[in-house]
Amino acid sequence: MADALNGVHTPPRALVARSKFGQRLLSFLMVLGPGLIVMVADNDAGAVSTYTEAGARFGLHLLWVLPVLLPVTYFTQEMVARLGIATGQGYTAMIYKRFGPRWGAFSLASLQLLNFLTLITEFACISLAMSMLGVSPYIAVPIAAVGLLVLASTGSYRRWERMTMALCVLDLAWFAFAFRSGAPALTVLKSAVVPSLPAGGITPGLVFILIAVVGTTIAPWQLFFQQSCVADKRLRFADLKWERLDTFIGACIVIAVAGCMMLVGDAARRHGIAYTDPAQMAVFLGESFGPVLRSGILMLMVNAAVLGTAAISLASAWAYGETRGWPHSLNIGVRQAPGFYAVYALAVAVAAGIVLIPGAPLQLIIVGVQALAGIMLPSAIVFLQLLLNDRELLGERFVNKPWNNWVNWSVVTLLFALSLVLAAQVVAPGLFPRG
Repeated sequence: MADALNGVHTPPRALVARSKFGQRLLSFLMVLGPGLIVMVADNDAGAVSTYTEAGARFGLHLLWVLPVLLPVTYFTQEMVARLGIATGQGYTAMIYKRFGPRWGAFSLASLQLLNFLTLITEFACISLAMSMLGVSPYIAVPIAAVGLLVLASTGSYRRWERMTMALCVLDLAWFAFAFRSGAPALTVLKSAVVPSLPAGGITPGLVFILIAVVGTTIAPWQLFFQQSCVADKRLRFADLKWERLDTFIGACIVIAVAGCMMLVGDAARRHGIAYTDPAQMAVFLGESFGPVLRSGILMLMVNAAVLGTAAISLASAWAYGETRGWPHSLNIGVRQAPGFYAVYALAVAVAAGIVLIPGAPLQLIIVGVQALAGIMLPSAIVFLQLLLNDRELLGERFVNKPWNNWVNWSVVTLLFALSLVLAAQVVAPGLFPRG
């Protein structure tokens, strides 16, 4: 169905392996991509700012939250992958089909709003980082925007996937910088497994950062992106176990890298650096650890922003193309899918332009958007839960098991509770100040 919708055909898998292990490895490598990309891209500009700020303000006291979020992240995205393989369609299309145009329009509008605001944070991160490297934002931001347009318009999903996964590999450099941070290994291990609170206890600022951490670790756009990505790659029923492994590996990497970012932020705290934003932090850390760490963190910020922008823009373009009935595949060129690529280009161009407006409070926008994502995520997961319990749609093989429902409704309840806390902050701005 997805092939007919996109107007393309599945290419034959020409490579052959003789041993069973070789066959399994080849099958996995052919599937590898959607889960890894969606997870690593989630450590985007907002993630860099949120995790480093969490470490800079509260040390390693929030490190234990990340392992708790690992199963939540995996099981949420596993459902999306399962739904995409079972239906061959994107998430937005399924919401329209099963819940009607009103709920579909609500879902699409919410996604586009949050995605656009998040795109602004990505380009804001590029602006901050490149400014510290001595490159004017009026040069760096347009170049990044053009590069993103070129990345998506090759006419080949496989080519886009390979280039994007190369950017994902660069993200592993956070491990090296975390090692250089000098935090004792036993302290890190204890902080990761034993819940603790900073000396001041539960404060308004801690609550705000905690909600932001949840919002950036599990973002609404991820649900839409991975399902559309699975559909565009045209994965089959036999690919589900490998896509689950792909997603699990990605989940482990995203949580581990998030922990590395906290460690880098903690290094800033231990060196008495007053945190403003990650670019400023990198500059001051460079005075203690050398220019390699300084430039490396700044370039990783740019890499994170580029990855995030690529994935989020595609999530928006795929979702809009699905609802409009347009061709919406990376396997076809701009002439065959003008509407799909126009949505992608417009989102990138407008977000980049807004960032170049002087005087915008970039760091506040970056962290605030993560908190907004925490508010909007529960409704997206509710739709996912209902779809995954639709036996008529999925059959007994792909429908949620009882333990799936127990875990997922627990997550929804927790996220709704966090959303109410943040809603109280909106009504009473002095309730949870960030300071």
